[in-house]
Amino acid sequence: FSSSGKDTLVKWWDLNTQHCFKTLVGHRTEVWGMALVSEEKRLITGSADSELRAWDITYIQEVKDPDEPESKKSKGFSPGAEENTEEDETLELDEHTEDRLVKCSKVGSIMREGRDRVVTLTTDRTGKILACHGTDAVLEVFSVLSEEEVQKKLEKKMKKAKKKAKQNSEEEAERSVELSLQEEIQRVTNIKASSKIKSFDLILSPKGELKMVLLLQNNVIESYNLNLSAQVPQAVRASKITIGGHRSDVRTLAFSSDNIAILSAAAESVKIWNRSTLQCIRTMDCEYALCSLFVPGDRQVILGTKTGKLQLYDLASGSLMETLDAHDGAVWSIALSPDQHGFVTGGADKCVKFWEFELVKDESSVQKRLSMKHVRVLQLDEDVLCVRYSPNQKLLAVSLLDCTVKVFYVDTLKFFLSLYGHKLPVLCMDISYDGTLIATGSADRNVKIWGLDFGDCHRSLFAHDDSVMYLQFVAKSHLFFTAGKDSKIKQWDADKFEHIQTLEGHHKEVWCLALSPNGDYVVSSSHDKSLRLWERTREPLVLEEEREMQREAEYEESVAKEEQPVVAGETQGETGLAGKKTIETIKAAERIMEAIELYREEMAKLKEHEAICKAAGKEVPFSVNPILRAYGNITPSAYVLEVFKKVKSSELEESLLVLPFSYIPDLLKLFNEYIHLGSEVELLCRALLFLLKIHFGQITSNHMLVTVIENLKKTTISRVSEARDVLGFNMAGLQYLKREIEAKDEVTFFADATERFEEKRRKRKKKEKMVLAVL
Repeated sequence: FSSSGKDTLVKWWDLNTQHCFKTLVGHRTEVWGMALVSEEKRLITGSADSELRAWDITYIQEVKDPDEPESKKSKGFSPGAEENTEEDETLELDEHTEDRLVKCSKVGSIMREGRDRVVTLTTDRTGKILACHGTDAVLEVFSVLSEEEVQKKLEKKMKKAKKKAKQNSEEEAERSVELSLQEEIQRVTNIKASSKIKSFDLILSPKGELKMVLLLQNNVIESYNLNLSAQVPQAVRASKITIGGHRSDVRTLAFSSDNIAILSAAAESVKIWNRSTLQCIRTMDCEYALCSLFVPGDRQVILGTKTGKLQLYDLASGSLMETLDAHDGAVWSIALSPDQHGFVTGGADKCVKFWEFELVKDESSVQKRLSMKHVRVLQLDEDVLCVRYSPNQKLLAVSLLDCTVKVFYVDTLKFFLSLYGHKLPVLCMDISYDGTLIATGSADRNVKIWGLDFGDCHRSLFAHDDSVMYLQFVAKSHLFFTAGKDSKIKQWDADKFEHIQTLEGHHKEVWCLALSPNGDYVVSSSHDKSLRLWERTREPLVLEEEREMQREAEYEESVAKEEQPVVAGETQGETGLAGKKTIETIKAAERIMEAIELYREEMAKLKEHEAICKAAGKEVPFSVNPILRAYGNITPSAYVLEVFKKVKSSELEESLLVLPFSYIPDLLKLFNEYIHLGSEVELLCRALLFLLKIHFGQITSNHMLVTVIENLKKTTISRVSEARDVLGFNMAGLQYLKREIEAKDEVTFFADATERFEEKRRKRKKKEKMVLAVL
């Protein structure tokens, strides 16, 4: 197979020998995509420039035979297939390595219209259509001519050349006429999507119509149809999937008071979702929303926008009722007052504004409608990032850009407390239901819990690996949730200052979350364009188990980053072990060590028992280890083999790498015993050779192990020879059965084609040598 990378190289790999045998060096920049066309005889590569490079692929020492099928994968038959059945069933399975090596030569380049890098380069299943796109919204479609079409085009071109040059001979005309790469791979059309393309797929129908599906960056899927038989092919958009989620990141969420409706607002729209059915029930256009709330009664919603406006929407009609210019900068935060008569907003214009709900009568209508009235303003020295009321509506907490949180009396707007200690601005905060605690989350990745009576910091918690974006208390408790840019949501206990659990599901930064008033649901939004709903279960949560799982995950992550043990005499090559060091490989190594220790203890007990029996002159009862009894009273050495057999094949080498050398002598002695008995020869030989490879120096320098290695050498060679003989006998038996079946059913097995192909090739080479000798 072939691979490409950022090192500007395309490499060809042999899976049998696991090494790179060919490297293409014709690129100046990173190679981002590859595609095989023309029945896998041509490779197209796309890099960071506007050039698609084409390479011809041929097999070294491969001579084309007219009777030979064109490809081992071809399913069709030539007209003379009945006469040459044996030739058509050829398989190139047992070729030598040098016969399988490919030769690549650059044919030319196709220029793309896009100037940026190739993101996706692929073909349809038939290989007739090649398409690619960059980081823009344009999909470029090319048509790849088949061998028959190339031949027809070449014949037409030759006829034209003959007419132009009648004085030249036919041979000269044939030599001079060649098809260019642009004629073999022709541009069909360019398709302009409504947004940047992330990925695509295409299929060519038997009627010649090309169907394409494009996944766009704005979370839209578009389908296009292209009629290739038309004189000027034009792509027509057939359908578009736009129902459901937002086209941009959701920056604000809110729950209705009855726990049923969820509000989500982004840069282009505000949506209302039904929590139980997870369906979007209302979509309304809006400006870039940063904060939101449900008006008491859940019939209207208010949004605070990036341009400083407050937008009031009616949910029944889905219409915008009113827009007010609230702040000169972005409205970063909005909070409903506990008496539900109004709300407060904080913006980038260094102001905190108080608003009240009122009913107004429009001139055009008879009925009154809801409106917002500005009541008071609190001017501050820094931008306001977040505002929160205390439950008794006596205090108002305001977080500022100067990294502090200031607390004011609501009635007089006099200063009460200043909470300082964060190194970066406080992006979110919340006050507990009883008004005793305030928790603040900052861009410095810490959460601080303060007492609201005196402004003392109870505890500082390192909450996330990146900025804490949102924080909210659970109703009627001192538990709270935090959301961070590290794509995690965490639950904390503000009384015990403990981390309770982590909710992992998002793949990118989590911007905000909202808790239902009854505390049973959490909804979160992320940069991965998804909204996730979390439900509280009735299962008890054991903190010790959660911590143990977290420690294991952290340990496994640290283990994967550790340097691998160096094998003597080896350098870092192009290939390595398929597995990696994980908690499972370490546990497997620990199980092997425990089994060897049990073997040592039991063998020592057996010696003691023999001595006691000899001294007593009679057989004394011997207590068998409970573990061995559970395995059916097996011997200690048999128990070690059972443990060894249970290690996963993919984890065997990594487990042996972790094993200390002090256990290796016992293991080698046991291997000798097992192989002598003929138990699990293949598995033990694999482990033995790997141990000799990684502990070669220590084993050869240990005089105690010389006799063990000599015995292993004899037993291993004899047992492997026996296994080989058994395999040979079985193969011969299978071949005999195959011949019997063939004679009975008068059919030929497809695998026999390999031998015939080799014999045919030898005859052909012999014939060529004879011809050369005659010449």
